[in-house]
Amino acid sequence: MDPAPVRIGALAPLTRPGWTEAGRHLVAGLRLAADEANAAGGIAGRPLELVVRDTAADPLRAAAAVDELAELGVAALAGEYHSVSARAAAARAAALGLPFLCSSAVIDALTEHPADAVARLAPAQSHGWRTYADFLLGAGHRRIAVAAEPSVYWAAGTRILREHLTPRGATLAELDMSTLTPEALCEELLAHRATALLLLAGHPDPAVPVVRAVRRDLRLGGILIGAPAGQPEFTEWAALLGEDGAAVPFLRYLPERLGPLGARVETALRARLGEAPSFVAFEGYDTLTVLAEVLRSPRRADPWARVAVEGTRGEIRFSRVPGIGVRQWAWPPVQVADRDPGDPGRFRVLWTAEGRPGAPGPGAPAWRGGVSVRPERG
Repeated sequence: MDPAPVRIGALAPLTRPGWTEAGRHLVAGLRLAADEANAAGGIAGRPLELVVRDTAADPLRAAAAVDELAELGVAALAGEYHSVSARAAAARAAALGLPFLCSSAVIDALTEHPADAVARLAPAQSHGWRTYADFLLGAGHRRIAVAAEPSVYWAAGTRILREHLTPRGATLAELDMSTLTPEALCEELLAHRATALLLLAGHPDPAVPVVRAVRRDLRLGGILIGAPAGQPEFTEWAALLGEDGAAVPFLRYLPERLGPLGARVETALRARLGEAPSFVAFEGYDTLTVLAEVLRSPRRADPWARVAVEGTRGEIRFSRVPGIGVRQWAWPPVQVADRDPGDPGRFRVLWTAEGRPGAPGPGAPAWRGGVSVRPERG
């Protein structure tokens, strides 16, 4: 008789209004790592079985999925991209004492109270968005506007930006996308004399119509459009916007150069996806790799305390970070990148968490226009 599988529940946004491309890449990374773990003998000879549930970025649906997966007897939970649904999943996992490794959601308050069962791979929003604010300041922007939709996540991002920018002599104007049309937004940008507009709004709507409107308004020809949440990482962005979607800086969680493991995984993910993998696919792979290691170890009250795993983007260890109620990898690599205006299929690294453009080395991207340029990745 074949040994019973070790089940891992996977949460991802696979239908709208979730960012479905992120969900697809996340699941691809999880499945690749599960397949490799099984090829290496599984968990003490038992195969890993991934049980995927679609959250559609809905917190109620995410919480219900956790309950369903717990009833199915999963040993742990993985995944989720959207912060609002990840918070709901984390709360249920903590209440059940079910280990949950959150792959991609960044909101600092992933749980309201400290939760030993929950850990996170993605950097906290405060860490990544402060890096983004430093990039804006380094590029000389002092009059910044955010086009924001109502959301706990977008509100947290606005607060982080304001708290970091204001003491450094910059201003931040909040423009409410629940009341403004893209054309009215352009008028507000002119009134505020903004030099940078940040899209804190859903994709494709209203983010894509806003980009089109701003790009076509000749009065706003010099304004920078930014998307710290990472929308331009995905191929749908480039397909919908073409050249208009280039030169929109965003946060991504990749090193400037992948090591041997990362390069091998990138090749395998590209074959599975039929396109270049996003950083979210690497987060999925690393998540399942960590969970497999946790499940191979003796069960502890705090399953993350002694983890030390080689991931695609560096060694993964978890620690306690002030203000974060879960175990946290502090920190994954953080960079600000954009799509090259000369070739929107290529990415340029503009800034890193260390406050500089990455220096090239052997096998590193070529340099163009003062920034490092990666080959086509999406």
